[in-house]
Amino acid sequence: MDLWNLRPVTLPAELEGLRQEVRAFLDEELAAGRFSTHCDQWLGGWDAAFSRRLGERGWIGMAFPARYGGRAAGALARFVVTEELLAAGAPVAAHWIADRQSGPGLLRFGTEEQKQTYLPGIARGERFFAVGLSEPDTGSDLASVRTRATRVDAGWRISGTKVWTSGAHLAHTLVVLARTAPLADGDRHAGLGQFIIDLPHPAVHIRPIRLLTGEHHFNEVVLDDVLVADDRVLGEPGDGWHQVTSELAMERSGPERILSTFPLLAAAVPSLGPGGASALGGTVARLWALRQLSLAVAGRLEAGVAPAVEAAAVKDLGTRFESTVIDLVRTLVRVEPDPGATDEVTRMLAESVLHSPGFTLRGGTNEILRGVVARELGVR
Repeated sequence: MDLWNLRPVTLPAELEGLRQEVRAFLDEELAAGRFSTHCDQWLGGWDAAFSRRLGERGWIGMAFPARYGGRAAGALARFVVTEELLAAGAPVAAHWIADRQSGPGLLRFGTEEQKQTYLPGIARGERFFAVGLSEPDTGSDLASVRTRATRVDAGWRISGTKVWTSGAHLAHTLVVLARTAPLADGDRHAGLGQFIIDLPHPAVHIRPIRLLTGEHHFNEVVLDDVLVADDRVLGEPGDGWHQVTSELAMERSGPERILSTFPLLAAAVPSLGPGGASALGGTVARLWALRQLSLAVAGRLEAGVAPAVEAAAVKDLGTRFESTVIDLVRTLVRVEPDPGATDEVTRMLAESVLHSPGFTLRGGTNEILRGVVARELGVR
């Protein structure tokens, strides 16, 4: 890991007060029955009212400057808040993408008008984003994007199809990656751009892709000759690959890539059978090591670096760990998964099992991530 400068990071002491504040808020929310604990809530827990309550406390868009509704608190403060929300199994999906990557992307690459238009609403927990990256038949190979943006007098015409677009049916805004110029000299990373589309839009057709549970989080999004004005181009046309890879460092490295099944682990501890202490100790040690890696990436983000390779490694290791938690609980707690059970362990075990196929797919398959790491090491 020295090759990628993943140096250990110690959270500043003053953030402990923030952590305790978030925990007290979550205890109050749970006691009032405003949410119940579930696994994988950064994908499945869409609760606009909960997001607004977080926004009222300044816990969304924490790194945004004050003039855009933020607190200029930095990536480490955000890490503390998101870690507590995930550990509690809180419903954070509504604002997650906007807070994690779309807002920071606008802050880094957007025009002043775009920042003023979108960032305050994100920070208030009132404007939700989706990102149109993956496409049919291309897997996690984003450079093979076929959605096309064609220059016209009034701006750009965009046509194509996106898949696995989380929350697009509920989002207010969609950021789409499209090809702005034909392939030149075989460089698939050139000639790409990102475009901001406000939803609903008459030329954007959103169709559900349901999980095994029947839940609707993912979507197929068809862009049918969508007109996007020049003032809704994010950054410069042709610079899309650079933008997306910097955003992927935020998407792939956070504690959500480690803690999707943590609520299950926490609930199962009192029920662990014989041999549980030893197995739990090894699992918690692995969790702590992964947390330190994720925190190290947050430290790099705090320093203004976009560590895409390090983030790929964290996601690969973290999402495999999330399934390990399921295996541990299934081995040591003698219950059958049942999504309708009143018992927390039984219910969350079912949730985790049914969501687990997506852990190593969403945000880039593990095979793609290992290819990213291999190229950095010079072995591919």
